[in-house]
Amino acid sequence: MPTSAGQTYSATTKVLHWLIALLMIGLIWLGWYMVDLTYFDKWYNSSLAIHKSLGMLVLPLAGAKILWAFLSPAPAFVDTIKPWERVAATSTHHVLYFMMVVIPVTGYAISTSAGSAVSVFDLFDIPAVLPESEGLRDLAVELHYYLSYGAAMLVAIHTLAALKHQFIEKDGTLSRMWWSWSRSKV
Repeated sequence: MPTSAGQTYSATTKVLHWLIALLMIGLIWLGWYMVDLTYFDKWYNSSLAIHKSLGMLVLPLAGAKILWAFLSPAPAFVDTIKPWERVAATSTHHVLYFMMVVIPVTGYAISTSAGSAVSVFDLFDIPAVLPESEGLRDLAVELHYYLSYGAAMLVAIHTLAALKHQFIEKDGTLSRMWWSWSRSKV
């Protein structure tokens, strides 16, 4: 299996990666599910509250992931990765980092556009700090919608690329982000 120095990601990187990945996939699915609910559906309010709470969790996790990426740089690409694949992978990661921040911020803007706080699992509230604005709300709705679909596509591409490298190229790319307890660093 061709590799480079620093073969695996740290345990912290792995935890943040998989936690955010599961949250993003869950939020995208929940968003798709919610749009078909009517106001009188018993899950209408519950699914929206869960979506908001999970979305607000993504934001600090994304901040931690971005900070951690500066403190603990990723290992070098495996030797078999082509130059264009390096550019594509790096670009995709940067766009996903951007979306991990902007999508929750636009969700927050939508949720607080009428001046109400966002409740996080009924444990605490995140107060509305943006001005009440229908124009800002409309912009946030559009951005949230299109960026979420874009994130879904990038997550799918990212997943397919990792699977291709692991199972077709057999270069060990996916296994570096997977759990191998004996090789993980903090």
